[in-house]
Amino acid sequence: MTVTPPGPPAGPGGGPDGARSGSGRPSWLTAGFLAPALALLAVLVVYPIFYTVWRSLRDADGHFAGLRNYGAMFTSDATLTAIKNNAIWLLVAPTVVTALGLVFAVLTERVRWATAFKLVVFMPMAISSLAAGIIFTLVYTDDPDRGLANAALVGVHGVFSPSAGYSGARPRDPSLLADAPGGGLRTARTYQPGETAALALVGVRAADLPNGAADAVAATPAAGTLAGTVWFDFVRGGGGRPGVIDPGEKGLPKVVVQAVSGGTGSGGPGGGSVVATVRTDDRGAFAFTGLAPGSYSLQLPASNFAEPFTGFTWLGPTLVTWAIIGAYVWMWSGFAMVLIAAGLSAIPREALEAARVDGGTEWQVFRKVTVPLLAPVLVVVLITLMINVMKIFDLVITLAPQSSQDDANVLALEMWRVSFGGGHDQGLGSALGVFLFVLVLPAMIFNIRRFRREAR
Repeated sequence: MTVTPPGPPAGPGGGPDGARSGSGRPSWLTAGFLAPALALLAVLVVYPIFYTVWRSLRDADGHFAGLRNYGAMFTSDATLTAIKNNAIWLLVAPTVVTALGLVFAVLTERVRWATAFKLVVFMPMAISSLAAGIIFTLVYTDDPDRGLANAALVGVHGVFSPSAGYSGARPRDPSLLADAPGGGLRTARTYQPGETAALALVGVRAADLPNGAADAVAATPAAGTLAGTVWFDFVRGGGGRPGVIDPGEKGLPKVVVQAVSGGTGSGGPGGGSVVATVRTDDRGAFAFTGLAPGSYSLQLPASNFAEPFTGFTWLGPTLVTWAIIGAYVWMWSGFAMVLIAAGLSAIPREALEAARVDGGTEWQVFRKVTVPLLAPVLVVVLITLMINVMKIFDLVITLAPQSSQDDANVLALEMWRVSFGGGHDQGLGSALGVFLFVLVLPAMIFNIRRFRREAR
């Protein structure tokens, strides 16, 4: 007969040393360590949630209002604009940031200075949203001499579409140059090939004169050529003769001059068709060659006198939301890059090499091997960013000027505005908070379930 030796005496918890948790420690010890964290969680998370729900059922004075705050919320134009903008944020910002993070993560594996590149891309994450908002307020300044965005646009625009841009210029002698049909100026008399024209303008701002503008010179008659000069008929310090090119007077470069056949009549400039177009050189000189014999009037189209292109009003009502999204992408692309790069380093290199050996191009390997293997990481990054943009507040309130804040409104900003920013209706603000919590909740649940599946 086998005798089983007696085990150790049972503790007060029913086990050898009392009740134990799954980790082998007594359950009372585990509870003791968790108690402070649970207390903080209850005070900082659970209580505010229930209080916000309770406050959303009361009006601005604290009296019970039922669901009236929710009805007012969904009939307010400001809330509807905020919902629309939140939808734009939700669809655009996480997608663009994740895509850029993926591109940066893949590229850093192929560049020589990968660490330095990652540092530069990730550096904006070290900047607070308030500081980033101040930085991009300067970037989006309307004046291209101060704002980086408009300075870049004006530079590119000037390469592909150069313009004289002499806004405010007017003729020295209105009897020689008069208003043309459709805008611009046209000569009151006609010219024939072999003649020269002197087209004097005044009212040109000193800032509009290009650095390469040279002293104007009178055109020389040549057989078969209709030539002339467009110049700024003004001598610094005064003096000079009106309508005559004096020493020191500057030619006007890049002015568009058109030759118009049959464009005058007894009543001044009339119709006619443009038969040739040239631009003035640095001295303001122009010349038409190859014109058929006949009479032509000279026209300076309205494009010469239009305001120069100075970029866009980035923080105006039309573009403010997209401009703020641009600032957000600049801040968070480094975050996405780091997480995706970590996932990329965990991909088995054998799978990538096998795909290349089988004849796959780099694009095919990226699209059919790398991206599918990175799908879990990409989903986590995307969902995390979606939760983040649903609560976007600081960038919007910092970047959007007061004149376009209504157009850039989002739910978190509207919640602050009605509660503390002048509305003083914490009941409606609490209703907006509950609504925002409900919108964020599905993404949070999805992320938590995914984390649990990965842990198992």
